[in-house]
Amino acid sequence: MKKEINIETWKRKSHFEFFSAMEEPFYGITVEVDVTQAYKKAKALNISFSTYYLHATLKAMNQLPAFKLRIDNGKVFEHNRIDASSTVMKEDETFGFSHVIYHDDLAIFNEALQQEINRVKQTDTLLTKDDYGENIIHFSAIPWVNFTSLSHARSFSYPDSCPKVSIGKMIEKKGKKTFNVALFAHHALVDGIDMAKFFDAFQNILNE
Repeated sequence: MKKEINIETWKRKSHFEFFSAMEEPFYGITVEVDVTQAYKKAKALNISFSTYYLHATLKAMNQLPAFKLRIDNGKVFEHNRIDASSTVMKEDETFGFSHVIYHDDLAIFNEALQQEINRVKQTDTLLTKDDYGENIIHFSAIPWVNFTSLSHARSFSYPDSCPKVSIGKMIEKKGKKTFNVALFAHHALVDGIDMAKFFDAFQNILNE
């Protein structure tokens, strides 16, 4: 389900028009996030840490209207639920794009995610579905590298307005566990204050 935003009366009308005209309207921020409590919670629940932080990412995204907006043929729509297309590593060290449906209940989310991971691992292509929909974020993890910045391969001619989240290697210093998170968003839809709101919400969820 989605609803159309009336651009003519939208407070972001001039921002939307300005940034939509750019060849590269995406921008990114990389932030260090404390995952000490989240790691403990995941282990206590016997859930993989990657599942736990993917769920936390989607939970934060679904709380923030700016990250639920997508551009379709020059129109802006707000979706009622945001899912994820996450990279899944295969046995041969290639990967495929999954389609992960968000559910607020972590146990239900985890069960569905494991089924989707198993499905993707049985494929031999990068694109494992015909249609992923627009109500997604592009999600990836690079758990081997503690990166401090990141860029993405993009086709400027392809109409894309989905936020992109990448998680780096978890490191531990003096009992505190952290990883870096790179967040990219379309500036016609998302401003710096929205980026800050995401990281605040994400950190609060991880601290629960």
